[in-house]
Amino acid sequence: MVPLDQYLLLSALLFGIGLAGVLTRRNGIIVLIGVELMLNAANLNFIAFWRHRADTGAADGLLFAMFAIGVAAAEVAVGLALIIALYRARRSVNLDEAKELKG
Repeated sequence: MVPLDQYLLLSALLFGIGLAGVLTRRNGIIVLIGVELMLNAANLNFIAFWRHRADTGAADGLLFAMFAIGVAAAEVAVGLALIIALYRARRSVNLDEAKELKG
């Protein structure tokens, strides 16, 4: 069995990569990918803590992870719709140009 600290280290690495992608990139699709990496890091934490708990009969961690996957799917649908609208208006997915769409 893999120790819990290795799962947490992998999760922190995934979250850091996702956070760096969100904070440093201006491309809307790359930002969405970074958000997805951060949500997957949270899901990995849910599953790791559930797996290393003494009572694995309860499916709390699995239910939280499934709920987070559902939220992530809705987030991707809305985010891609916004990026497509931005592309149709400006012919670019640069998020700096999204400020010009106000009003």
